[in-house]
Amino acid sequence: KPACGSSPPVPTVTASQVPSLFREPYILSGCRPVQQDWRCYLLSLFQKHNESLNVWTHLLAGPVLLLRWWANVDTLGCTLDDVTSLPLLLFLVSSLTYLYLSAAAHLLQSHSERAHYFFFLDYVGVPAWRERVGVIFLPGAAFFGWLSCTGCCYAKFRYRRPYPPQRKVCQLIPTGLAYVLDISPVAHRLLTVSWSQEPSLPFHALQIACFLLSALFFSCSIPEPFFPGNCDFVGQGHQIFHVLLSLCTFSVPKQIHKDSVLISPLDGSLCLFTFPVHSKHAPHDKLHTASFKSATGQVL
Repeated sequence: KPACGSSPPVPTVTASQVPSLFREPYILSGCRPVQQDWRCYLLSLFQKHNESLNVWTHLLAGPVLLLRWWANVDTLGCTLDDVTSLPLLLFLVSSLTYLYLSAAAHLLQSHSERAHYFFFLDYVGVPAWRERVGVIFLPGAAFFGWLSCTGCCYAKFRYRRPYPPQRKVCQLIPTGLAYVLDISPVAHRLLTVSWSQEPSLPFHALQIACFLLSALFFSCSIPEPFFPGNCDFVGQGHQIFHVLLSLCTFSVPKQIHKDSVLISPLDGSLCLFTFPVHSKHAPHDKLHTASFKSATGQVL
């Protein structure tokens, strides 16, 4: 095994030189050899290969999300010592979780077949993002989120290349059900409220459009079938899927920022759902109901 310390990166190889598990349809080159030292795969972060953009699109999305969040933190009223800020913090943490689990999976999974299946952790990011506030506030979202993870893991373990259509069904149906549940309040607002009255609605619509387009590119793996060998490094459907999913995530802080203009919470903080909390400005023996608005935009 090459040490990959101070030596040049191990050259990429063609798809025919790696096991079938690591071959993607219509991607003919740019594969990393298997069974190299782990440092080779870590250092491949700075190498040109067919997973490079899949890694960097989510690796860079984390700092961008943090910057967008920080730019609106005063308006959102998000503080660590305020229980009403917990849902917002959960959204931020879960979004970073799915982004960096995905980046780690794409960076390291080429080591071996065992490593490839170990990085099911990429699929843990699916429910982490879907149930960013689900565990505490929306049991249905939590259930469908983990059903998504189970479906993706089962499809990965059960089916081998060439993958049958059932594999996509196991991945997409649970995730689609989770998204329909999560987005239904927003869809209701988009259809019943004038967009001129609520400036956040175009950003909600952008989020839905990005998510639906990302599902298309994930499920169909286009455009590489039309340009075999020309999308080995740039232009793969999965890369476009990553970009669209990142844009979908970026839109949420802007949605909440716009929605916050329409809300005057009790404590001056923007929160996500309605539940009883102790007010800072009232006796501790009295419960108040904070006005919460979900990341999907529905006042509950």
